[in-house]
Amino acid sequence: MKTERLRQLYEQGIREFPEIDLRGENLSRAMLICVNLTNANLMGINLSRSFLTKSILKQASLNWADLTYAKMSEIHLEEADLTKANISGAFMVKANLIKARLSGADLSHTNLRAADLRNANLCGANLHRVNLREANLEGVNFNWANLAEARLSAANLAGVSFFNANLSLAFLKDVDLSGADLEGVNLSEARLGESNLEKANLKGANLQGARLRHTNLRGANLIGANLRDAQLDEADLTGAILKAEDSSSVSSTPTTVEEMYRRKDKRLQLNRSQTREVKAYSSYFQQFQLS
Repeated sequence: MKTERLRQLYEQGIREFPEIDLRGENLSRAMLICVNLTNANLMGINLSRSFLTKSILKQASLNWADLTYAKMSEIHLEEADLTKANISGAFMVKANLIKARLSGADLSHTNLRAADLRNANLCGANLHRVNLREANLEGVNFNWANLAEARLSAANLAGVSFFNANLSLAFLKDVDLSGADLEGVNLSEARLGESNLEKANLKGANLQGARLRHTNLRGANLIGANLRDAQLDEADLTGAILKAEDSSSVSSTPTTVEEMYRRKDKRLQLNRSQTREVKAYSSYFQQFQLS
């Protein structure tokens, strides 16, 4: 009855439905463009394949909601609760999700290009193959999130938390991760070409097979990182930390790339005038097992 009445009012041109209670209702394929659902209770609602373009759902409760394949470009979901919601395959270009709660949500294959997710909580969320190109992700919590094959090129990643996140095969070309804490993150086969990782903490990170061509890794912490088969040609590793200093090992193992150059290792014959070749770096890092 609630859904039928809502559809009737919508057809009559009414767009204001703040604080409406539609818990568990079925509005699959509904046409709800430019409606105001601020503070609405939409827990467990079925809005799959619905049209919510430019609608306002600020502070709405959408826990466990079904939003699969919904059309939600330019939607307003500021401070909305989307915990455990299924949003896979949705179209959310330029959506506003500032401070939204999306922990445990399924956003796989969702298009969030140029969306604003500042300070959103995506802890443990599934973002497999999500499109976040040019998105504003400042301060986002991606801890334990699955971002495998995610597209993050040109996104704003300032202050982002990636603790134990999976970024394998992710596209991170031309992003600024300077000073970022990426300790233990899985970046295997990730595309990081031309990105800024200056002074980033990559301690124990998995960078096996990662593409780091022309990447800025100046002063980065690479202690214990797995760089097997990583492509590091033309990468800037000046001052990068390779091994923790201690009295027993510092004399035999270089701790920074600069020290590696100073020692002029005879097996690789590296010097500052030579091109930093992938095979040379990879084999050198593997030899000392960065630990």
